[in-house]
Amino acid sequence: MCAQTEDMPMAKFSFDPSPMQVLVKEQPRPFYHFLTTVCAIVGGVFTVAGMADSSVFSISKALKKVELGKHY
Repeated sequence: MCAQTEDMPMAKFSFDPSPMQVLVKEQPRPFYHFLTTVCAIVGGVFTVAGMADSSVFSISKALKKVELGKHY
């Protein structure tokens, strides 16, 4: 028979919410950050435009061959 006076294992958690503060600071970015961003955008546009131009050229070349009856 089990006695009721025995200690049962238990875990006790307590949470004490303390006040929190969020501090937001704005710092100006240096000019080279702007230049780097602009160069990245221009380079990306140039690369995508080159890929599109290459694709259009390849497709038009293939269609001309098909029209002339030549096969690859």
